[in-house]
Amino acid sequence: MKYIKQLAIIVLVCFAGELVRYIVPLPVPGSIWGLVLMFILLVTGVIKLEKVEKTADFLVDCMPIMFVPGGVGLMRSWSTLKSMLPAAICSIVLVTPFVMLVTGKVTQKLIDRGDR
Repeated sequence: MKYIKQLAIIVLVCFAGELVRYIVPLPVPGSIWGLVLMFILLVTGVIKLEKVEKTADFLVDCMPIMFVPGGVGLMRSWSTLKSMLPAAICSIVLVTPFVMLVTGKVTQKLIDRGDR
C-alpha cells in the first residue's frame, strides 16, 4: 500500500506539471514542469523525501528499459541517419567539452558557496 501512495504522489505532481504547461505560455514540456514542481515540493518540505523515495528509486532502476524502444528505432532508421553521422559527430565533439566546462564551473561555484 505504501508504494501505491508514493506512486500516487509522483503521478499527481506529474499531472500538475502537465496542467502548468497549459497555463504558462512557455515552450516547456509538462514533464519538465513536473520535475521542477517535485523539486520545489521536496526542497520546501511540503513533500518529505521518505514519502516518495522507495517508488522513485524503483522507477529510476527501471529507466534503462525505457531506452530500448528508442535504440531499436535508431537501428531501424540507420539508412536514413547514416548521412547525418558526420554532422552529429561534429556536434557532439564540439558541444560535449562546452557542457562539461559549464557543468564543472557551476558545480564549483555551488561548492564554494556552500563552504562559506
